[in-house]
Amino acid sequence: MRVTMLSTPARALLALILSCAFVSTGHAALFEDDEARRAILELRQRVDMLQQRSTDDLRKLGDDNAQLRRGLLDLQNQIETLRGEQAKLRGQNEQLLRDVADLQHRQKDIAQGVDERLRQFEPVKVTVDGLEFQADAAEKRDFEAALATFRSGKFPEANAAFASFVRQYPRSGYVPSARFWLGNAQYAAREYKDAIDNFRLLLSGAPGHMRAPEAALSIANCQIELKETRAARKTLEDLLRAYPQSEAAVAAKERLSRLK
Repeated sequence: MRVTMLSTPARALLALILSCAFVSTGHAALFEDDEARRAILELRQRVDMLQQRSTDDLRKLGDDNAQLRRGLLDLQNQIETLRGEQAKLRGQNEQLLRDVADLQHRQKDIAQGVDERLRQFEPVKVTVDGLEFQADAAEKRDFEAALATFRSGKFPEANAAFASFVRQYPRSGYVPSARFWLGNAQYAAREYKDAIDNFRLLLSGAPGHMRAPEAALSIANCQIELKETRAARKTLEDLLRAYPQSEAAVAAKERLSRLK
């Protein structure tokens, strides 16, 4: 008879049944051979059933384990996917933060640029030749540029710059000073009559200007250059009467002494 490998529960049941059989050997004669065979067959059927059940249980357990492993693998894949999406979102968030920072920086630069451009159009307080007044930034810039040109010895260019200034800003507080320097540029270019006209405009428009005594002296100098001695003498005498305490009056006295 072939012995089949049994599971642990089956072996235990078989051992129990055999032990019972051996214990009852004294009564074995009471059983017929057919009954013994039936008992053995029933015992084998029970053992086979137990073994089949054990095999089924093991197969089911294996299936459950395989399903559990698949579930764990799917869960791990989902976790990795979520990690990837989280990293992507983190990267997008960091890029968004950089974009916002760049936008704020550009807005700040634009605001500063707008403020600077607005300040260029706002009047500023300036003091020139003892006069304090409000002037646009453009006026201040153009006057200072023309004066820098004069001081660099570029008299024709300074002449053009100051002439343009008084035309463009006729009501500017810079006009008396601009006419004074315009007359000096014309004097340097030997444009004596034009220089006299500008100096006289200064005297008529702002007789109390600190440059007025110098303007009167410059008129006399232009007249001397033009050989208009009588006119020059009268100009110097008027200067002494109008501005007796000025430095120009000292120079006027010296020039009068030479004209006699």
